[in-house]
Amino acid sequence: MSAEDRRAMIVHAVLPLLVEHGANVTSSQIARAAGIGEGTIFRAFKDKDELFDACTAEALRPDHVLDAIAEIPVDQPLEDRLVEAAEALGAHLERMGALMSALHASGRAKRDPEQRRGTWKGGRRESMTAIRGAMVELFTPEKDRLRLPPEQLAALFLTLLFGGRRLATDDAPTTRQVVDFFLHGAVEAG
Repeated sequence: MSAEDRRAMIVHAVLPLLVEHGANVTSSQIARAAGIGEGTIFRAFKDKDELFDACTAEALRPDHVLDAIAEIPVDQPLEDRLVEAAEALGAHLERMGALMSALHASGRAKRDPEQRRGTWKGGRRESMTAIRGAMVELFTPEKDRLRLPPEQLAALFLTLLFGGRRLATDDAPTTRQVVDFFLHGAVEAG
């Protein structure tokens, strides 16, 4: 196994442990989860901070959600496409939030941004641009019947979707309700 593959394997084994234990996860737990010896961890990463940074960078990468959105069949109704995309995006946000919460709760303070290099293609802006582009693809088959260009609708949809996650309460709307509101508005047709 190449050094890069070994690092990736360790990161994928550690991510669930970080969500469960935060930065208090032990080298022994990491080794067991990855099926390796403890020494192998520190041959792949200079210390736990470097490993945790690699895990954070992996959790922030949008590759998985971009792949999920790309797999949504564009021949199904727009509403169903948007529900699938919203659920994939919601799961992505929940995974990121769970990891960040666990790390913060276990006392691992935010590190200097200069020490957190390695995020997906340079950072948050590029990640959001890629996600918006994937959403544009879901709107494009309907472009002749849309009131706004697919690019604007993708940006509006993401704003509505992400804004609602921050304000989630017990009576928060379901994903389908958010999509229905987005597509049909607040006023009854009449």
